[in-house]
Amino acid sequence: MNIIIREATIIDSTSEFHHQKVDVLIEDGSIAQIGTSLANEAKFQEVKLENLHLSQGWFDSSVSLGEPGFEDRETITNGLQVAAKSGFTSIALQPNSYPIIDNQSQVNFVRNKALGFATELFPIGALTKSSEGKDMAELYDMKNAGAVAFGDYNKSIENANVLKIALQYVQDFDALVITYPQDSNIKGNGVVNEGIVSTRLGLKGIPNLAEELQVARNLFLLEYTAGKLHIPTISTAKSVELIRKAKAKGLRVSCSASVHHLVLTDEKLEGFDTRYKVSPPLRTETDRKALIDGVLDGTIDLITSDHNPIDIEYKKMEFDTAKNGTIGLESAFGALLTVLPLEIVIQKLTLGKAIFSIENNSIKKGSKANFTLFNPKVESTFSKANILSKSKNSAFLNTRQQGTVYGIYNQKQLILK
Repeated sequence: MNIIIREATIIDSTSEFHHQKVDVLIEDGSIAQIGTSLANEAKFQEVKLENLHLSQGWFDSSVSLGEPGFEDRETITNGLQVAAKSGFTSIALQPNSYPIIDNQSQVNFVRNKALGFATELFPIGALTKSSEGKDMAELYDMKNAGAVAFGDYNKSIENANVLKIALQYVQDFDALVITYPQDSNIKGNGVVNEGIVSTRLGLKGIPNLAEELQVARNLFLLEYTAGKLHIPTISTAKSVELIRKAKAKGLRVSCSASVHHLVLTDEKLEGFDTRYKVSPPLRTETDRKALIDGVLDGTIDLITSDHNPIDIEYKKMEFDTAKNGTIGLESAFGALLTVLPLEIVIQKLTLGKAIFSIENNSIKKGSKANFTLFNPKVESTFSKANILSKSKNSAFLNTRQQGTVYGIYNQKQLILK
């Protein structure tokens, strides 16, 4: 599709057109020309939208879709369409389907299902067989099939030796290991953050220590092996500090925080609403502010929606037995702009591609056209009408949003809401 995007303000610190309002001419999927008042002699389709801003395409490092096995929660087809209309030109798919994505045939299956869509899908392979934490999965074969990283979604590797061996093994083919930090013994039967709110509500708490012990242990193992490690969805102030010190020592560690941990706190639990039951649990305002500081100073490398569709029968039940998870693709951008500056949000939604060895495309002549189109000024309230996912378990219902996404251009396709 050949198009001209008119009067778009570029938000891309790697581009010479950063903060400039320009026209962008796209031919055969590449940027053919950037300038003002570009001629349209070939009568290409023109895109002109109110207060249009343009950035590199956004990347989400943690998306669950269900398929195969849990198509009632979400399908790959609809999930990629949701991602596109939410501004994401690429997503990393978690392996928590049924069967678990722990071999090359499963990697090939999800990649083939994603062919032809504007949003690109990059599978994360399970680190251990069936994500049981015992034996390493077929990492090398999955890497060759297209897996961009290896981790067991929302499951920590309790056996330290398994993680040590994995960090050593993947160095031969420069792969990324992901380890979710939560000590199951410390967590016990906890369902929410341990603190004043859990005590007041009579809910069993998960102390910050459950996460921080695992972060500290995993960093020790990383230093011992001289490997490369990604720690997803950290949620406590101490975790931020531990990773900050590890980076200062030169360890190859990256980390992410979820949108809901940057915006919401455990005060939301007052109504026992299971939409706020997530893993790790929502923490205190002190932890939330520490995460914001970690984003601003670069300790936290990227932000994820941690999109996790859960069908209604597993959410409309007692809090203790309800499943963890919230959808987040549709609300990610608007929620983030309520707590962070625009350029930081764009940075954290784009620069994470390099961590997962996914190509970044600067906005310049000759580059692949891979854009997100948005307006940062629109204010709204997130409602059920804004949910495009099959599952409706959003923690951001009825919350204030700043900014709106128009859509994306990628893979020679323009997708607008």
